[in-house]
Amino acid sequence: MSPVTVIVGSSVGGVRTAQALRSRGYAGDVVLVGEETVAPYDKPPLSKGVLAGTSTGDDITLLTESAARDAGIRLLLGRAATRLDVAGHRVELADGEQLRYDDVVLATGAQARPSPWGAPPGLHVLRTLADATTLARDLRRGGPLVVIGAGFVGAEVAATARGLGVRDVTLVDPAPAPMSRVLDPAVAGWFARLHAEHGVTTRFGVGVDGVEQVEDGLVVRLGDGTPLPAATVVVGIGAVPNDDWLRTSGLRLDDGVVCDRFSRAADHVHAVGDVARVPHPRRGGLGRAEHWTNAVEQAACVAHNIVRPDAPRVHEPVEYVWSDQYDRTLQLTGHTGGALGHVLVPGPDPERSFAALYAEPDGTFAGAVTVSWPRALVVCRKAAGTMSLEEVRQLVSARRPSARTGAVT
Repeated sequence: MSPVTVIVGSSVGGVRTAQALRSRGYAGDVVLVGEETVAPYDKPPLSKGVLAGTSTGDDITLLTESAARDAGIRLLLGRAATRLDVAGHRVELADGEQLRYDDVVLATGAQARPSPWGAPPGLHVLRTLADATTLARDLRRGGPLVVIGAGFVGAEVAATARGLGVRDVTLVDPAPAPMSRVLDPAVAGWFARLHAEHGVTTRFGVGVDGVEQVEDGLVVRLGDGTPLPAATVVVGIGAVPNDDWLRTSGLRLDDGVVCDRFSRAADHVHAVGDVARVPHPRRGGLGRAEHWTNAVEQAACVAHNIVRPDAPRVHEPVEYVWSDQYDRTLQLTGHTGGALGHVLVPGPDPERSFAALYAEPDGTFAGAVTVSWPRALVVCRKAAGTMSLEEVRQLVSARRPSARTGAVT
């Protein structure tokens, strides 16, 4: 009987695992299970191009039915997994079908953290193509927009809304600045000013007490008593792993599926992407990396380990995430923010571009945030954990163009 690998989850981690199995010569059956009925698609564009109307569902498709057939990947879409029987090597679907596997890959990702204020008409979260389509329709109806949560998704939604011509946009977060979980106060403050310069009203350092439905829309009530009238509200307060369906599996669950350094949760059970909680190779401890690049790299590692179980590879991620806001691109790699020491290096256009370089307590380069400076980012991605902060500063500074010639010095 031919071996079977069942992959549960049809976002980028699941799709890339299936493709990597084939590229590495896996000759068994590959079954890709997805809860959504639409073809697998990429999620980063949802808060940008899709919301803005410059990209469609077809533009962000990761795997078409014809491409799946050509690769020998069996697509089961609109079929939610409800139970994993580790001992019996079975995945049970919502319709009662049971899929036998030799290896199973858990790639169910994460979902938007639900709104604690209910879901009245006009209140949205953003995690799926359907979410983006519905939100885009409401934004085009006009009226004030309130975005609760100034992480990457919230900040991108605010920027996209202003690009669409939404005049009254308010960004609210109890933190003192946007994206403060991964940015130090100075860099986070720079992005706060960027939003203000583009006409976004920012209410940082204050929480939300409630969201009420009123006759002509919604009212967001802040912790300081301020009412914010809104036609549309977006709640972007983080994500939670899609691991509830694994509660009876016997796997260790702790803010995701706990894995070893080979991304194994048990014998012949692997996890990739946002749902996987793995040991960090440099900082120790377990963590989930909700990054597109991490899912892609981990998928390749897991596919190798299925094909070559005699020579497994360790997943050693270097964090990398990007965000497009207005005409600026933020790129982040490695360990950043918090209480880490850092230096700022002006970019080719110091008013618009720069790099913030961070160091561990021993002076080792930890990571970087770059703004509209891709050359600097390339240097920093290669250097995380291998050089001193000063060495990286010198390399990044050398990437600045000459003021007279525009050439890299």
